[in-house]
Amino acid sequence: MRIDRARFVQVAAASTVAALALAACGGGGSTASTGTSSVSGQPVTVGISLPLTGQFSADGLATEHGYQLWQSDVNANGGLLGRPVQLKIMNDNSNPGTVSSDYTTLITQDHVDLTLAPFSTLLTVNAAQTTMKYKYALAAGSATGPAVFQVKDPYLFSVSVPDATEMQPFAQWVATLPAGKKPTTAAYPMVSDPFADPPVEATEAYLSVRGVHTVYATDPKHAVTPNATDSNLTSIANAVAAKKPQLVVLGSVDVPSLLAFVKAFQAANFTPKIMIAASGPDQGEEFLHHIGVGNAQAIMVPDGWYGGEQNALSHVMVQDYIAKFGGTTNDINADVAEAYSAGETLAAAVKATGTLNNPTIASYLHSHVVQTVQGDALFGPTGENTKAQRQAFIFQWQNSQFLQVLPTHPGPPALAVKPGWG
Repeated sequence: MRIDRARFVQVAAASTVAALALAACGGGGSTASTGTSSVSGQPVTVGISLPLTGQFSADGLATEHGYQLWQSDVNANGGLLGRPVQLKIMNDNSNPGTVSSDYTTLITQDHVDLTLAPFSTLLTVNAAQTTMKYKYALAAGSATGPAVFQVKDPYLFSVSVPDATEMQPFAQWVATLPAGKKPTTAAYPMVSDPFADPPVEATEAYLSVRGVHTVYATDPKHAVTPNATDSNLTSIANAVAAKKPQLVVLGSVDVPSLLAFVKAFQAANFTPKIMIAASGPDQGEEFLHHIGVGNAQAIMVPDGWYGGEQNALSHVMVQDYIAKFGGTTNDINADVAEAYSAGETLAAAVKATGTLNNPTIASYLHSHVVQTVQGDALFGPTGENTKAQRQAFIFQWQNSQFLQVLPTHPGPPALAVKPGWG
């Protein structure tokens, strides 16, 4: 552990913040927000493109909240270099092509000082290609798929758990289950998505050599798109159900793609013994509303953060979020923490180097550990957080509660048998 570790700010636990202006949702539109500030002077401008409308809008709005919360906290504690932080947010409408033009505009026309990434690997790949061209550091919270690291952008810094390792605690748990509880057969269906597929493929690779026989696996070359019709997803689900695997590891991207599989499994009278999905079960009330409390029982999902994590910085962020947006700890989407962590990453480098020079910021982040609400971050040459693997968590729905069950946790143990569909 480095003794010269950079720390962004010590945020007051009882900070009081004013409501933030929401970003405009019109295509290509933008808004600037300074948040509550105790500092004055020329603002430090931070350019961001987010999917505030379109397919990824729910995650885009949660990511916006994370960035806004970070902005208000940093401004309440002196800003950056004694100057207030101002966010300039553009709406990419969940369109990868629009992301490129947004960051070109932010850098060449708006002349922003810093940039933060959009939501998802899919959108960030295009963002990174643009920001790298102009040698801008790009801190990202939710861009964790292999595709974003394949850009080989030395200015990219992805703070969260890499997708390929996020199901590792689950795979290790399955492999060590005692005889009679350990599944012997497994299916690995997935849609075509740079976020959802890597953890499914990594889990199959791990379990297939540890006594769990693969009876079905989607060929990535023939995977359907996330917004495919229900009939296309149903045909895949029916193929899985026909094999009757004891374990299903599903590469889903949202509640609708997961729900298509659940409905098909119900119709086929097939219930896997153990089921985990890359995404969907983490969407709280939206997930429960569509699937039902009984059907949610024992379904698992990976994530890199949860509100009850024993991290002092995370605890403060949670309290600030509730003060600003209301709700409870369980209502906070992990997208919020991921975005907040990206802001902390940039701020740590600016504070430590005393400059807004992006190449200097990038150089610092490649050689120093920074602290975030998700834990420590130290970045490899292509932007992967080399310290994030230990921050992977597995959650499970148990009696309408969303609980962290893996790695070993003081709370309830993971359930190894899923009840039949209602």
